[in-house]
Amino acid sequence: MTILEQLAAHAQARVEQAKHKMPLAAVEERAMALPAGDFAFEQALKTPDIAFICECKKASPSKGLIAPDFPYLQIAREYEAAGADCISVLTEPKWFLGSDIYLQEIAAAVSVPCLRKDFTVDAYMIYEAKLLGASAVLLICAILTERQLRDYLGICDALGLSALVEAHDEREVRMALHAGARLIGVNNRNLKDFSVDTENSHRLRELIPPEVLFVSESGVRGAEDVQLLRQIGADAVLVGETLMRAADKRAALAALRGTP
Repeated sequence: MTILEQLAAHAQARVEQAKHKMPLAAVEERAMALPAGDFAFEQALKTPDIAFICECKKASPSKGLIAPDFPYLQIAREYEAAGADCISVLTEPKWFLGSDIYLQEIAAAVSVPCLRKDFTVDAYMIYEAKLLGASAVLLICAILTERQLRDYLGICDALGLSALVEAHDEREVRMALHAGARLIGVNNRNLKDFSVDTENSHRLRELIPPEVLFVSESGVRGAEDVQLLRQIGADAVLVGETLMRAADKRAALAALRGTP
């Protein structure tokens, strides 16, 4: 199995365990009873300059432990103070050492919209995200069928959640567009072997129409990378490890923007 297949299989096992505690019908009812969201995540990315989605991540399969000390609320507040447009919170517990609690507490503590960064393999996880306070969920084309993607986008719309639809190649970009994605993230990291190719965003950008928001994910190290993404018309960039390893996150984000 590839790493991605293992991540998806573990996510499915987590969902089945969660359903024993609270059935799908119950979690759906609770989520639908909440006020519908206003798609705050995608609205926050419609900025004059490139927008920044800053990630709270303790570990990853490719880099191992990134933040042995993980004061996640402090990190999220630093991101907000630094001018992050959105915050991505890892909730995958096995490989990324994430937690639903991190998302729930961060979403309650900051005013910027939060993405539940996880491997969504079941509608259950979308309703969970709503209950946890997320403004958006991640939908990865590589682990979903087009029918699933379309259905999950419909659930997101009913809840007022944004969906960051992640693609890695031309087929997946076309799948995302055909399913009706309004927000597409091109991952520069191949989730099957975790190699990084920052040219991936450049190659796939021309396939994405201007009315669809375009996010470049992974591999952003410095202001030069961000400037190249500006030049190809990226609406936003998702940055994880670079910011997580920075002692001064305000200065690091300013440097990425090119405004130290």
